[in-house]
Amino acid sequence: MKSLNRFLFALAINIAICTTLFAQKFEELAQTPPMGWNSWNTFQTRIDEPLLKGMVDTYVSSGMRDAGYTYFVLDDGWMAMERDRDGNLVADPKKFPHGMKAFADYVHSKGLKFGIYNCAGTKTCAGYPGTRGYEYQDARLYASWDVDYLKFDWCNTAGINAREAYATMSKAIRAAGRPMIFSLCEWGEHQPWRWAKTVGQLWRSTGDIGVAFDKPITRNGWTPLSVLNILDRQDSIRQYAGPGHWNDPDMLEVGNGMTYNQDKAHFSLWCMLAAPLMAGNDLRKMPEQTAAILTNKEMIAIDQDPLGIECFKYYSFDGLEIFVKPLANNELAVCFLNRSNRQQMINYDWKDHAITDDFSKVNIDFNQTTYKLRDVWSKKDIGTTGKAVKLAVAPNDVVVLRLTK
Repeated sequence: MKSLNRFLFALAINIAICTTLFAQKFEELAQTPPMGWNSWNTFQTRIDEPLLKGMVDTYVSSGMRDAGYTYFVLDDGWMAMERDRDGNLVADPKKFPHGMKAFADYVHSKGLKFGIYNCAGTKTCAGYPGTRGYEYQDARLYASWDVDYLKFDWCNTAGINAREAYATMSKAIRAAGRPMIFSLCEWGEHQPWRWAKTVGQLWRSTGDIGVAFDKPITRNGWTPLSVLNILDRQDSIRQYAGPGHWNDPDMLEVGNGMTYNQDKAHFSLWCMLAAPLMAGNDLRKMPEQTAAILTNKEMIAIDQDPLGIECFKYYSFDGLEIFVKPLANNELAVCFLNRSNRQQMINYDWKDHAITDDFSKVNIDFNQTTYKLRDVWSKKDIGTTGKAVKLAVAPNDVVVLRLTK
């Protein structure tokens, strides 16, 4: 019996060691979709220390931090054009005269977490040094700077296998020993939702978003996707998302040039999708309307619901769509989206519309169960599902209701 016990003890130790050795991402991170701000949408590579310190300060004073936004992420353009003699990445000395560790310390001093960018290829999308061949060295450098989040892009990757490249960087982060969220930005080209659950905490599900709600707009010879382009590509992959592993429909364009209704709809839809919420506007010039959208805590609570279940499209007709998101405690969020260019009037009798979802196992008959209705944007209680609800939805706008027992 003693020999058996010794054998079982040794086996348990070996299993624990092997689990540690072969584990990749830090499983405890991103149990709800990450929230933060990223420099790319507004500034591209035109970033420097004074500008970004001002952005950090505004991040706090604007109420973003208190609303749940945590990460401050530098995108492309933070580094010098060449590595140093030892092969290390170097922060651009003109943009960051005090170095990247000092800037990370400043971010942390404000109660935020710090994120940084690089690329799986030989160069970044803007032509700076990429990580290919330097994965472990770069991960150790980021750990020494106390980085909390790495966005890893997919430019200049000819001949590189995506699964191998991202797995290698994931292992390098683990070996460096500092927990970092790993954001796979490979644009959904290799269906990362099928293989990246053990590699990173989130993965891009589509190409880049632009400042356009319904139809893509070409600027400077480039045509990014619109909000609705991206929305239409999410429903078929919702089963792959959940706590610690999220489909990422790209960063938010709220505050960057769309109408108020479109910004509100964009933000609502991303929350319904349980999407990472990465703002990308100039926080220093943010009007009250934009701040009210980004910091609507009732809408954010839908995004951050602990079940981590994406919405599904329940209904679609004549430009009107209804999305349903199962929430904890058998609650629901229901979003009425008006994709058309005219106001839509809704007379919705809940008793005629049972809600079933095979993925989440939700099965609700409103003839049997009555829910209270809360309008998330007007922040008003508007009755129960015992009576039909009458709504007017403006063009390119939404009404979002939270259903509670």
